[in-house]
Amino acid sequence: MLKGIAASAGVSVAKVYKLETPNVVIEKKQGDAEAEIKKFDEALEKTKKDIEGVKERAAKRLSEEELAVFDAHLMMAGDPELASQIKNMIQSESVNAEYATDVVATQMVEMFESMDNEYFKERAADVKDVTFRLKCNLLGLLIPDLTSIDEDSIIVAHDLTPSDTAQLNEYVKGFATEIGGKTSHSAIMANSLEIPAVVGCPGVMDAVKTGDVLALDALDGVVEVNPDEATIQAYQEKAKAYAKEKEELKVLVSEKSVTKDGHEVELAGNIGGFKDVEGVLKNGGEGVGLFRTEFLYMNSDHFPTEDEQFEAYKQVLEGMQGKRVVVRTLDIGGDKHLSYYEFPNEMNPFLGYRAIRLCLKEQDIFRTQLRALCRASVYGRLCIMFPMIATVKEFCDAKAIFEDVKKELISEGVQVADNIEVGMMVEIPAAAVLADQFAKYADFFSIGTNDLIQYSMAADRMSEHVSYLYQPYNPSVLRLIANTIKGAHSQGKWAGMCGAMAGEPNAVPILLGLGLDEFSMSATQILKARKVVKSLSYEEMKDLAQECLNKQTAEEVLEYVQSKVEQ
Repeated sequence: MLKGIAASAGVSVAKVYKLETPNVVIEKKQGDAEAEIKKFDEALEKTKKDIEGVKERAAKRLSEEELAVFDAHLMMAGDPELASQIKNMIQSESVNAEYATDVVATQMVEMFESMDNEYFKERAADVKDVTFRLKCNLLGLLIPDLTSIDEDSIIVAHDLTPSDTAQLNEYVKGFATEIGGKTSHSAIMANSLEIPAVVGCPGVMDAVKTGDVLALDALDGVVEVNPDEATIQAYQEKAKAYAKEKEELKVLVSEKSVTKDGHEVELAGNIGGFKDVEGVLKNGGEGVGLFRTEFLYMNSDHFPTEDEQFEAYKQVLEGMQGKRVVVRTLDIGGDKHLSYYEFPNEMNPFLGYRAIRLCLKEQDIFRTQLRALCRASVYGRLCIMFPMIATVKEFCDAKAIFEDVKKELISEGVQVADNIEVGMMVEIPAAAVLADQFAKYADFFSIGTNDLIQYSMAADRMSEHVSYLYQPYNPSVLRLIANTIKGAHSQGKWAGMCGAMAGEPNAVPILLGLGLDEFSMSATQILKARKVVKSLSYEEMKDLAQECLNKQTAEEVLEYVQSKVEQ
C-alpha cells in the first residue's frame, strides 16, 4: 500500500497500464549537414502534426482553458528561434540532428528553469515535452499511444504530460503518478474528465508492472498493488458508495441553493470559454461567477478583434439562458503571457504590470474588449468585473472608460443593455480592508481567494518551500473575507467568491455564515456544495463563522468546523 495525494475524487480497481516512455539515447555523430537538416525539418513537421492530432482528439473532451497547453506546445514547435539554433549547430559543427536538438533543448530548459518567474519555469516543461517528441521522431522511436487502450485500466506513470492526459479514453479508470500536486496539469485534467487520480505517490512505478491489479482510492489518496479478493471487494463497495452519492447529488440539479432555515445563496461555475457552459448547466449552476477571458487572448496569435470577442461573449450569454454571467476583463501578466506582446522584465511580475494596470495603460486593448462586451450585453445578463484593483481611483478610472465606451456605442446607434453591473475582484488585501469605500462605486465584489491568500501571507502559492503558508482557513484571511462581505452589504451590494475556496466543503459553512451571496467554483463541485448548503442552518452558521474569526490558527478553524458540521 502506497500513500499519495488525492487529486481527483473517486475509487476504482483495474489492471495496471504502466506508462514507460521510450529510452532516448543520443549519440554524437558526424553527418552530412544538408541531409541532417532535411531529416530535422521532416521530424519537426511530424511533431507539429502529432501535437495537432492530440489537440484534435482532446477537443472532444476538454475545455478551452485545458486545451491552451497544446497551443503553447504548437507555438514552441513553431518557434523559429528553436529551429534556427538547431540548424545552425548542425551546419556549423556537421553533427547529427538528434544530437543538435538534444544540446539546444537542454540549454533552453536550463535557461527557463533558472529564471525567477513561474511562467518561464513552466515553459521549461513545454520545451521538454515538445523536444522529447521531436527526438523520438528523429530516432524513429514509438511514443506510447494511450488512445489504443481497449480494456479497463489504471495508468501508472512517473508523471503524465498534458499530451498524455489528453489521450485518455473511456477505458482509463484512473491514474497514479510518482510526482505532482493538486494544481498540476494532470490533476486539473483528471478533475475535468471526472476520473480518479492519486498524484505525488513516490515508489509507485517500482511497485507495479503492466497487468498487475491496482486498487486506486482517490478519496483517501491510497493505492494498493495486487490486493486480495476481500480487499478488492471492500474497494468496490467504497466505489459503489461514492457513485451512489454522486447519483444522489443529481437530484439537486434543478433545486435552489437554500439552507434549512430558508436563506438562499447562488452557486455558479467558473469557465474558460463556451465549451464549459454545458458543464455548468448540467451540474445545476445558477450562473457563471467567473468567465476567464484571458484564454481568448492566449489561444490567439494576435489581440482578438472586437468582432471575435463579441461572438465569444454572445455565445456564452445566450448559452447561459438568462442566468447571470460575470465576465472578468483581461487578466494577463504574472504567469500568463502572450506571444505577441512584450511585457516589461520585472523582478516580481505577480506584483507588477498586469491585469487592470495594463488595461488602464493600454486603453486601446481595454476599449476593444469593453465595446465587444457592451454589444453582447443584449443577449443575456452581463456583469463585468475588473481584476487586480488596489485603489478606489483605479476602479473609478476603469469604470469611467466603460461608461465612455457605452455612451460611444449608443451614439453610434448600437443597442446596449441598461442593466450591466460593473464590479471588481477583491484579491489585494488593500481592497479588502477598504471594501466599504469601494462598495460606494462598485455594483458587486467577487473575492479571488487564490491571490488574496498568497498576498496576505506573502507566500507564493506555487512554491513548495512555503506551501504550508497557503492557508485559506487562517483567521487573518477569514477576517479579510468578512470585511469584504460586510463592506459590500453596507452599501446594499452583493459579494461573491470565485477562488478555489468557494467550492471546498469545509469552507462553505464559514462563508455562508459570513454572509457570502454567491459561490463560484468548478462545475463538478456545484452539487456537493449545494448538498452542504441545504444541510445547514444560516443562523447557526453565523455563530460558527464568528467563532472561526476568533481562532488563532488555520488548524483550530478547521477542527472547529469539522466538529460542528457533519459532511
